[in-house]
Amino acid sequence: MSRRCDLTGKTAQTGHKVSHSNRKTKRRFLPNLCNVTLTSEALGKVVRLRISANALKSIDHRGGLDAFLLKAREDELSPKAAELRRALVKKRVAVAAAG
Repeated sequence: MSRRCDLTGKTAQTGHKVSHSNRKTKRRFLPNLCNVTLTSEALGKVVRLRISANALKSIDHRGGLDAFLLKAREDELSPKAAELRRALVKKRVAVAAAG
């Protein structure tokens, strides 16, 4: 399983661990990933995603999973999240056409 956020695309970064004597050794900075279950109100689905804590905070700030997905760019999303976004857009178009 890759260490990548499904919604924001955050991945592991590399850098240096710097000691007191200023000696630098390679290290990895891993994203704070959480397994969460989120609900899409528009689709009426429950979705399990592996997202960063920062993405979870952003979802709450934007007003839910649907609002976050509609504002997100599709190239940042994982294939699972991108499919969910396409279904959400399709549902919105159908609702707008119906009335």
